[in-house]
Amino acid sequence: MILRFLVATLLAVPALAADGPPLQPTFHKDIEPILQSRCQGCHRPGEVAPMSLLTYEATRPWAKAIRAAVLTGKMPPWTPDPQYGKFSNDLSLAPADKEKLIAWIDAGAPEGKASDAPRAKVFAEGWQIPQPDVVFEMPEPFEVPATGAIDYQYIRVPTHFTEDKWVQMAEVRPSNRAVVHHAIVVVESAEFKGAQNDKSEEYLGGYGPGMLAQIWKPGQARLVRAGSTLTFQMHYATNGKPAQDRTKIGLVFATAPVTEKIIAMQSMPPGLLIPPGAANFRVNGIATVRQDAKLMALRPHAHLRGKSFQMRAVYPNGESEILLDIPKFDFNWQPYYYLETPKVLPRGTRIESTAYYDNSANNPFNPDPAALVLWGPQTWDEMMIGWFDIAVDVPAEDATR
Repeated sequence: MILRFLVATLLAVPALAADGPPLQPTFHKDIEPILQSRCQGCHRPGEVAPMSLLTYEATRPWAKAIRAAVLTGKMPPWTPDPQYGKFSNDLSLAPADKEKLIAWIDAGAPEGKASDAPRAKVFAEGWQIPQPDVVFEMPEPFEVPATGAIDYQYIRVPTHFTEDKWVQMAEVRPSNRAVVHHAIVVVESAEFKGAQNDKSEEYLGGYGPGMLAQIWKPGQARLVRAGSTLTFQMHYATNGKPAQDRTKIGLVFATAPVTEKIIAMQSMPPGLLIPPGAANFRVNGIATVRQDAKLMALRPHAHLRGKSFQMRAVYPNGESEILLDIPKFDFNWQPYYYLETPKVLPRGTRIESTAYYDNSANNPFNPDPAALVLWGPQTWDEMMIGWFDIAVDVPAEDATR
């Protein structure tokens, strides 16, 4: 009888352990995979974030700051309301990952076993896209002073293309990310055919906080016409010491037949005028899709007074749908939002944008609450643009390899 009791007791011990408190998270086993998937893209040397999170030694001193940023939702930076839209580049943390991070920090941020570490993530030092077929670079380095405001720079670079080119991948890379807030490269076409936005230029690629290299699926591409010129719109920010930058863009041409043309459109107002002191000033923009299309990506854009931004689709039958809602707009985080599943837009669909601006003294980023704010390129001016990319069928005679 005693022997049976001892055996039963010993067999029960593992069960009791299994039902006990969960094991404490450790860096290499539990936290490092989260940092790789959500943080290290920016938190590494040479990128926009202020510190590296590549190793335990680099991460441990920032544990308390990470805790505060995670609890407040400041990091990872993902501002869309989760009720609307699913996006392939979503950086938000799952509740279980948040719990792991907080539990790890509250336990003293233990390192754990190095043998539990995942394989280190390999980041591109040259390009995130395959080796480009062609690279266009600013002709000369731009000298960035140590202090002061810098006017936007517009630098034109001719392509010298003798034939139309289909671009499947595009990546903009500053040579000095420490002083480049953002860069936009647009195509000025010698002959602009079939434009959806009735302009003589069209977005090709960009760089900014949160933005990824642009990679379209086989069969999809942007069109750059023969004789086009690229304009680099550069926004530089001083950081206390003189610097240089020479931004470039790399392009990979389509090799498969192109059946869908990617077109950049803008939902925007005809003008903009924000009264002095206005704390919640509304601005509306609109664009109409003139042919059947698929919505691929969205990007709200405003400056320092931007408060919130919403983009909607209003379909020809009168129904409407919120596509993207940013309740708290952040000038320092303006990525493209790529839809997990492209959305069909019948001909005549309107893309409507609504942004609110805070020109009051309560806005800590406001350059001048007493100013009458007009449309302009500088950060002390304002803009309201709802960028969006659509895919439209390419006529069979225009399809190419």
